[in-house]
Amino acid sequence: MAAKGIFGIVILGCVVALAAFSPWLAPFDPNDQDILGSLLHPLARGEDGRLHLLGTDRLGQDVLSRVVYGSRVSLVVGIGAVGAAMAIGVPIGLAAGFLGRWAEALALVASDIVLSIPFVLLALVLMSVLGASLVNLIIAFAAVRWAQFARITYALSLELREKEYVLTCKAAGIGMTRTLVVHVLPNMVGPLLVVATLELAYAILMEAGLSFLGLGAPPETPSWGGMLQEGRNDLDIAWWLTTAPGLAIMLTAIGYNFVGDWLRDRLDPRLQGLLR
Repeated sequence: MAAKGIFGIVILGCVVALAAFSPWLAPFDPNDQDILGSLLHPLARGEDGRLHLLGTDRLGQDVLSRVVYGSRVSLVVGIGAVGAAMAIGVPIGLAAGFLGRWAEALALVASDIVLSIPFVLLALVLMSVLGASLVNLIIAFAAVRWAQFARITYALSLELREKEYVLTCKAAGIGMTRTLVVHVLPNMVGPLLVVATLELAYAILMEAGLSFLGLGAPPETPSWGGMLQEGRNDLDIAWWLTTAPGLAIMLTAIGYNFVGDWLRDRLDPRLQGLLR
């Protein structure tokens, strides 16, 4: 598992580096068009003599540059969406576990309703209503994935609320808010971090899927899903248009999953005992 974790960290480190240093790493402006250099194959040179390592699309835009800038969209949507889902789901899960039967019933019913609706269908409806933008993409993800964090937080709360330190805080008259923030939440960080890492991979795939359907990032914003959508009609003559962003999506999702598996094994004492 250590090798998988290192491999995942290396992949994510490369993605973060691409996103952070896109203006310096991209050989061209991702939105520069050159119709005379349309659909150049990989390693071809344009009219100006400059090399296009991954070729160009129908508008003559450099594919490598668009892949590099597309990493920004994936990171922004992934981190923003998962962060928003956690901000909604974790407090709901804590309320269900610590505030009594009424809060528990309300939270569980709400999460059951969300989980019973197909994720893609609900996301499509929300994006159709809200419109295509990165902010709306984050809102759509948070609206359909908060239930995952609520359920996990609730399950952890059922165990932690019976711990001696929680009962001691209650007996000492310490407020519920302070008990949750100081004593309960720190003991949930490990499992929630693992789930968040795996949800990041899910968010990357969701962004790509919705962008492929035209409901993700705006057309002027380079995104991996949007590149797949633009290149799907040219698979027989320009395979590189979909291969490059497809590989980027696959490797990034694998990186998140590998890091999530590694964190799970490191943070779960029961698994540590089995692995020794």
